[in-house]
Formats: sequence, C-alpha cells, structure tokens
Amino acid sequence: MEETGSSEFLGVPRSSSESLGGYNRVMALRLSLVALFVATVAFGQAGPGAVPSPAGVDAAQPFLSTTADGRVLLSWLEPVGEKQVALKFATFDGGRWSAPRTIASRADLFVNWADFPSVVADAKGTLFAHWLQKSSAGTYSYDVHVTSSSDGGKSWRADRLLNTDGKQAEHGFVSIVPLPKGGVGALWLDGRAMAGGEHGGHGGHAGHGGGEMMLRYANLDAGLNVSGESQLDTRVCECCATSMTMTAVGPVAVYRDRSAEEIRDIGVVRRTGAKWTAPALVHRDGWKIKGCPVNGPQLDARGNGVAVAWFTAAASPRVNVAFSRDAGATFGTPVRIDSGNPAGRVDVLMLANGSALVTWIESA
Repeated sequence: MEETGSSEFLGVPRSSSESLGGYNRVMALRLSLVALFVATVAFGQAGPGAVPSPAGVDAAQPFLSTTADGRVLLSWLEPVGEKQVALKFATFDGGRWSAPRTIASRADLFVNWADFPSVVADAKGTLFAHWLQKSSAGTYSYDVHVTSSSDGGKSWRADRLLNTDGKQAEHGFVSIVPLPKGGVGALWLDGRAMAGGEHGGHGGHAGHGGGEMMLRYANLDAGLNVSGESQLDTRVCECCATSMTMTAVGPVAVYRDRSAEEIRDIGVVRRTGAKWTAPALVHRDGWKIKGCPVNGPQLDARGNGVAVAWFTAAASPRVNVAFSRDAGATFGTPVRIDSGNPAGRVDVLMLANGSALVTWIESA
C-alpha cells in the first residue's frame, strides 16, 4: 500500500508545473472509467438539474459555497495567456450565473489538483477569498494569500498572508467557514517546522528533513485583521484536505492525523468558548501507511448535528460516515456506504431531517 501515498492515485498531475489544460484532459480520461456514487444516508432525495458553468476553456479546481441569503458562489482557476493563471468567481442567483469576475491573476500561483482556492461569504455578506502563491523556487514552497470584498466582489482589498511565519515551506489545504458575528475562521496545514519546500511532494513520504506538518487556525475580519491564531495539532498528514464547519456551539474541524507509528486516521478538534479541545479521533480505523494518501475527510453540520465522511484503507478500501449529535464531542459507529471499490474523494451535506447526502468516486 505504500504506492497509495502517491498523488497520482487517480492519474492526475501532482505538480504545479503541469498545465491546467493537461489536468482537464487527464481528469476527463479518468472520469470516463469511474462512476460518481451519491448516497443519502437514511433518506432519499432527488438531485437538481444540470446548470452550465460560467467558467472558461481549460478552467479547473472548482469550489462551491453558499451565502447566508441562499446564493451560490463558484470559484475556479483559469489560464490567462501563456503564463498567468487567474482566480475567478461568479454568483448564481435568480436562476442564472453572474458575469465572471477576476480576484487575482498571476504567473506564480501554485496550481495543484488537490490543493485549491476558495471564495466564501460571511454572515454580513463580506466575501473572502484565498489562493496559494509560490514563495520560492521549491516545488512545494508556497503561502496562503487572503483577501476580502465588501461590494460583492467588484473590488478586493490588497491581499495579505494568512501564514506569517516567513518560512519557505508548504502552507495550504485551507478550510474557511463564516463566523456567527461576521468574519471567517480559517484552518490550514502549516509546514513551518519542516525543512525547506521539498518534503517529498504530494506523495508525502515520511522523512521530510526532520520537521512535522502541523494544523493551525486563525480568525479573519472584513479588514483582514488576524486574531485567535492557534496551533491545533503538531503532527498531521502532510497533504490531505482539511474540513471545518460551524455548529451551534462553535467550529469543528476534521483532518487526517499522523501518529508516530504512521497511523493516519481522522482527527477532530472543536472550539468551545475561547478554547480548542485536544485532538481526538473520529474513529480508530488503524490505517497504517508510510505516505500521505491525498484523500482527506469532509464534514457538515446543522445545529448540534454533525456528519463526517472519509476514506480509509485500513482493512480494505471503504468510505465511512459517522454522526454526532453533540456538536462533534462524540461520534457514533461509522456506517460503510461504498459499493466495494471506492477511490474516496468524499463530500458530505447535512440535510434538514438529520440525515446526510454523501458523494465519492468509485470504480464501476
């Protein structure tokens, strides 16, 4: 199972040096061989009809979010000329997409299939965007840049760094959620303790020069002021996506943990009041793997109900879902929902009746 740690697990590019166009072609080829399975745990729901995307040719790395008033935000990366890549977004409202707007366009964006930008709106309607930007010539040396807009995306503030350590290392896999009183909370993987920007890549093999990847969190207000920065876990899997959601109690975050014995099960932390809890496991799968599988968990919440979905290959490849009724303090026994040959790449949405809609990729 060591090779499962490669970012080429699904046949997609592992390097930012590969073109967006190349990414699209590889994904189109791969997706012709797989089926996307959608399961509603405990309750069936009909899906919406297809809506054409406003993105241009060779666009990639899409990200969807919703605003407090029900509009949908779509962000993506799109080539501009021969060298630059633009972060763009559009809003779906009243049955149609707005004209795309550009947030940033640069030649030094870090473009990677697994680690991508996002745009979200806070409770007051302020938009927040993040992207990844190279900090040196090292392949995996990049920072998280953030910006905000108070006029619906017509103009954006001068961007700033979310990570302020000044180290030329990996900083990414960001999750951003709106805070109840405005502003957002940001969660990210932070490689400041790792030596240089070459940690073995997004195949993530052990032995990265002595340091560890950590999990960090900070608050951002509309003016991009940072507060409440916290170190949540000192040793986590190097390149699995993180996920965070807001419960009635406060934010809850999940990620792939990494023990000294190379057990990479799903970790969970949550904030109650002003403090974050110590890391715990959603479930003790016991997946021992010497490389990062580039296959992170996802979670969602309604009130104090939380659902988390994840991929594991501890005994055999499978997609699990577990529920919490106490805002992530405890989780029930996982439910396996795949059909026997999943590749993972999960997402999850809590429904109004307390069940969950889950998606993943599985060989057909």
